[in-house]
Parts: sequence; structure tokens; C-alpha cells
Amino acid sequence: MTETRTRAGGREWTALVVLLLPLLLVSMDVSVLFFAVPYITRQLQPSSTQQLWIFDIYGFVLAGMLITMGSLGDRIGQRRLLLTGAVAFSAASFMAAYASSAGMLIAARGILGIAGATLTPTTAGLIRNMFNDEKQRQTAIAIWAGGLATGVSFGPVISGLLLAHFWWGSVFLINIPFMVLLLVAAPLLVPEARPRKTGGMDFVSSVLSLLAILPIIYGAKEMATSGVNTLRVASLVVGLVFGVLFVLRQRRPDPMIDLNLLRSRAVKGPILTKFIANLTMSGTAILTAQYLQLVHGLSPLAAGLWSLVPSIGVGVTTPVSTILLKRGVDRSHLISGAFVLGVAAFGVMTQVQSDSQLWVVLLASTLLAGGMVVVMTLGTELLIGAAPRERAGTASAILATGTQFGGAMGMAVLGTITTAVYRRHITGRLPASVDADKVHAARQTLGGATVVAQSVPGRAGAAVLAAARDSFTAGIHVAAVTAAVLMALSALLSALFLRRVRPQEAQQGGAAPKAREKSRGAAPAGAPAAMEEDRGPSQAPRPSHG
Repeated sequence: MTETRTRAGGREWTALVVLLLPLLLVSMDVSVLFFAVPYITRQLQPSSTQQLWIFDIYGFVLAGMLITMGSLGDRIGQRRLLLTGAVAFSAASFMAAYASSAGMLIAARGILGIAGATLTPTTAGLIRNMFNDEKQRQTAIAIWAGGLATGVSFGPVISGLLLAHFWWGSVFLINIPFMVLLLVAAPLLVPEARPRKTGGMDFVSSVLSLLAILPIIYGAKEMATSGVNTLRVASLVVGLVFGVLFVLRQRRPDPMIDLNLLRSRAVKGPILTKFIANLTMSGTAILTAQYLQLVHGLSPLAAGLWSLVPSIGVGVTTPVSTILLKRGVDRSHLISGAFVLGVAAFGVMTQVQSDSQLWVVLLASTLLAGGMVVVMTLGTELLIGAAPRERAGTASAILATGTQFGGAMGMAVLGTITTAVYRRHITGRLPASVDADKVHAARQTLGGATVVAQSVPGRAGAAVLAAARDSFTAGIHVAAVTAAVLMALSALLSALFLRRVRPQEAQQGGAAPKAREKSRGAAPAGAPAAMEEDRGPSQAPRPSHG
């Protein structure tokens, strides 16, 4: 029997709106502290190390726990895990809002990361369960991906507005009413996805995945902000070693991740394309934020508001790509076209100067956001549709983890390139009257040069600032060229690698995986060749649950 292709009705679309609530909050909490840190610093007086952990621990723990939570949701039921995570997220938000010490806030942010890791893969898995019709699922995933992008974009703005009227804890308390609404509405509207009948959780794999992911993301982010040293390289190596051990562990019966999933182009392709998309987006976002504040001199709130402009690109390309996909345009063409739009974005970025009009960098950011959201949306839709229902949570967790890796590597790669060019370019361009210590500080970062310029009177201070801004834009140019080359290669590979790949949804039932493998060459007449070619053992025909 084939999997039932019932079309979703009003209840499912209302349930989708409910599922957007946790998604918005999880993505907002990545960026919500952008403006709150100064207020927290004044009240809790954290050390410099504690301040970094307050900001970073949420993203670290979130990334490290995604695979574990995705697998857990497939085993115990995704709605059940979603509701449990919502309770934990609310409790941790309350704890963070009323934290009386830096240590307490760090602990609360860590718990928020664990709870947040339950929400992203479960929402994706539940969408896979609710929307069986491919065209409806395309629309649902586009809305889901838009929710992620919206949360990241609006986090700093909402934070700034709350801090203008309330104390810093309000940026955490805002989570609670939305989570309460989720806890009330989800049991009524969201159907449970039937869990897999398996043994218990593999806690060894959970620990190995955490020990693999955290050191890699930590090392990459530290390289982006503080440069390369032995400790940071060692962190990457340790993460890779544990990653190998994790993969070897998955060869046992009933693994946390079925490695056969990764044999399909419909799974490998989205992981790679989303990795590249988030690499360029995250790396560029940091450079753009510094440009707006330290080159154009905008306040953090003003910079946050201007950062909403790229949402225009998202609002245009997301529905257009969905419509074109429904009309039969191949995904590979749309994804390749989106990467070409990224090439154009970085072409504009190479024209940014220290005295450029604001619209130049905003145009580049808008083009990039519009292109990369198409890559992310279509990639997510392809993978979620290709994954078996019983492994949809795990598949989406793998995809989300790859995206997190892309973000960390984007900060490291593009940030390191910009910093290296900045330091080389500024050498010899600072006034001779500036003290050697201040010259050294100005050569490290644009932020350091801005502080030095404020401490040096007269024309010398202005010269330091001008040299630093010119050097920073020179670094942006080299990073943009590097990213443009990566975009061009990605466009070519997407056109070749993802050609005619579709989600394997209507699969024939009754045959065991090995039997299907042997009979692959004898597909029924009219069966799409690409679908038959892509099916891995884990994508064997499944009996209907109806």
C-alpha cells in the first residue's frame, strides 16, 4: 500500500501557526542579548569570561543537543517532546529573568539551549507528519523557514524596544506567554507523530555527539573573534576525533542516526547547501553589523532596525520560489539561481567603501538574504519530504546541526579573512605621533581602533579612525570575493548534483529493504528514474499507517 496523500485542512494550517511560536522564540533567543548585555553587566557584574559565556552558551548547547533531541522525539513522540521542551523553556526563561548572579544566568541560558534543542527538530517532524501533499508541504516549510529568519531578524529589535521600557529580564519573560499558548493549543490542534518502536536511547552516542559538536563550534567561533592559536586548533581536532567515534558508533543495530539516510542526494544535498548558505549569511551578518555601527556610526538600535531591510528580499523570493516550484521548475534550477543571486550580492559588497551610502551595503544584504532563504527553504523541504516519517525529527536535527556548523565556520572563515586583511592594510597607515601601545591596539580590530581614535586628540585621532575604516572595508572586499567564488561553485554543483531530485514520498509498501535493493532495476513502468536512483535502504517502501 502507498502512504496516504490526504490534503491538509484548516486544522493543520492553524496547527502550523501554533508551531511557529516556539520556532520564533528559539531563533530570537540567539540574538536577543545583543542590546541587553550592557544592562546585565551593570547589575550582575560578570567577569569578561562570564560575559562571553552568558552570550555564547545558549547557541553552543543548542547545537550540541540537536541530534540527541531529534532522535529522542522520533522515539517517544515529537509532540510529547515539544510540550516537555516548552515547559522547560518557560522555566528556564523565568530563571534567567530573575537571575541574581552571573553564574545563575549562565546556567539558565544553558538550560534554555537544551530546551530549545527540543523545539526545532520536533516542529519540522510534526510538519512532515501533518502535510502529506507535496505542494502543501512546500508552502508549510516555506512558512516554517520564514519563521526562523524572522526570529533572528527581529530578536535585536524586540530586545531594544523592551529595554527602552522595562528591565533586562523582560527579554526572557517575553517567552513565557507564547509558550503557555503553545502548551494550551498544541494538544488540541497538533496530531502526535507515531514514534518508532525501538529500544532505549543510546546515551553513549548522545555524549559523543555533544563532545564532537561543542569543541568544533567553540574553536571556530574563537578563531573568528580572537585569531588562531594552539588551543583553538586543538579544540577543532578534539571535536573531529569524537565525531569519528560518533560515526563508528552508528554502525550498531538501532543507531541514533541511520547513516543510510546520508546516501540519498535528497538528504546530502540540503545539508551541504544549507551549510554553505548559513556560512555566508552568518559571516556576512557579523561584518555588516560592525560596518553599520563602527564605520557608519549607527547606534545598536538603529543598526538593528536597518538590519530588518533584508527581510524585503526574504519576503519577495520565498513566495516566488514556492510558486515556481509548484509550477514544475526543477529545484536544482531554483537553488542554483539563488546562489547566483548570492554572487550578485557579494559583487555589490565589493563596492562598499568607508564613505559609501547606506543603501549599498543594505542592497547587498537584501540580495544575499533573498537568495539564501530560497536555498534554506527548498533544502529543508526536500530533506523533510525525503526522510521517512519515523525519522523526520532526526533528519531535521542533522540538517539543523549542519546549519549551526555553517554559521560557526562562516564567522571563523570570513571573520579571519577580514581581520587578516585589516591588519595587513592598516600597517604603516597610522600617524607616527600615536604611541606604540595604541598602534598595537588599533591594529588588532576595528573596535580597538575606534577606542584608540577617541583617546587621541585632533587630526591624529581622525586619521586613526579613517585608516581603520578603510582597512576594514578592504577586508570586507576580500571576504566578499571569497564568498562569491564559493557561491558560484555552489550554483554549479547544485545544478549538477540536485538535478531532478525529489522527495521520495509515495513509496510502494510490503518489500523489505534488501529485497527492494535487489529489485531496483525492475522498477514499475513510468516510475521516475531519479526517485529509484536515490532511495537508500532506510527509504524502503513503508506500509500505510491508515
